[in-house]
Amino acid sequence: MKFITTLFSFFIGCILINAQANTEVFLYDIVTNTSKIELKNPKNLSNNEGYDNQPSFLNDRYILFASTRNGQTDIAKYDTRYDSKSWLNFSEGGEYTPLKIPNKNEISAVRLDTDGKQRLYAYNMSNGSSTELIDNLVVAYYSWFDENTIVSAVIEGDDLNLYVSNLQDGTNQKLASKVGRSFHRIPDSNLLSFISKENENQWQIKSLNPKTGATKIIANTMSGVEDICWLDAHTMFSGKDNLLYKLRLKRDHDWKQIADFSSEGIIKITRLATNPEGTKLLIAGDINVETQVSEETQDTTQNQTTETEESTTQTSTETSQIETIVQRNLDAYNARDIDAFMADYADDVKTYAYPNTLRTDGKKAMRKGYSEWFENVKDLRAFIKKRIVIGNKVIDEEQVTANGKIFNAVAIYEVENGKITKVTFIQ
Repeated sequence: MKFITTLFSFFIGCILINAQANTEVFLYDIVTNTSKIELKNPKNLSNNEGYDNQPSFLNDRYILFASTRNGQTDIAKYDTRYDSKSWLNFSEGGEYTPLKIPNKNEISAVRLDTDGKQRLYAYNMSNGSSTELIDNLVVAYYSWFDENTIVSAVIEGDDLNLYVSNLQDGTNQKLASKVGRSFHRIPDSNLLSFISKENENQWQIKSLNPKTGATKIIANTMSGVEDICWLDAHTMFSGKDNLLYKLRLKRDHDWKQIADFSSEGIIKITRLATNPEGTKLLIAGDINVETQVSEETQDTTQNQTTETEESTTQTSTETSQIETIVQRNLDAYNARDIDAFMADYADDVKTYAYPNTLRTDGKKAMRKGYSEWFENVKDLRAFIKKRIVIGNKVIDEEQVTANGKIFNAVAIYEVENGKITKVTFIQ
């Protein structure tokens, strides 16, 4: 019973608090020169009511983060090229801290299953299937050192303790006690950084060599702050409340403020991540919802929006609504829920095989075919590899699993008046 209580106090308790505060994920460009660091071009990637947190860079195009969907937290993948979001998993549990697994077409995430079991899983990016990575540790936070080595904060009693896990030989070695949630690879080194809380009066940033177990003090954190990231081998970022600070090792005597995010409505920074090139910064933060609503009302009252801006906003909203319909339909497909699936289609919907071979005409004929499909194919699942939204059309590149086989297809959805009126399939 104590184990279950501790698990929820460490992990889910924090998540519920953050969810109530409404967290969002922002992306910034980093501009550096010899005298200062600037953050430019802010963009809210999540723009979603509820919990959106723990962002990381999948590569130079895609960004991962934990995001609320249908009342639970799943893995979202954001495409910076098309400003679109898709989902990478369809498990019954909630996923947190998604990270790319080095040298593999897989990502990892901490999953809390509906039965209370909390473990670290790997997810295949081709079909969304998952496998458990460490079966005997309750991992709360973690990072990858290489494709076979995981450094993690493990729940033990009332503490988070640092372990290094070797996936090849199945060993787990405890190397530190009372650690925080922030783990990052130190650029241009074979070291990772972690937060040590052994000294309750002054938390410290330490380096770890996962191969030798050697640790070394790097710097002190700001009071009560445990979220950092690295810009380069000598410079760290850290956030406190709505302010961003930097510390240049062997140059700065203390943390120096470089940015204020109050204009974005951020009241507390909760996570930070940079890309390997040091040109992009991800920030997750609690948002002041009342402030955002007030600002939106004020903007409307003052009527300062130009016709061009209004048109752009309307187009963006329409695009979001169209994508929401198609994504909801895909979720129903993966759940094999025929009623929810058919609810998104117009009565006169038509489906085609490319370019113009009619497959079904009308909702009744479509329902009959998909009802049989859902009933007979128990492993049915569609995974979105790429999505483009153009006007009233959504073009999805899909990888579908059915009857133990995997095949690729393209689906072109056309949406009118809130309903899907036409689908064209290319196989």
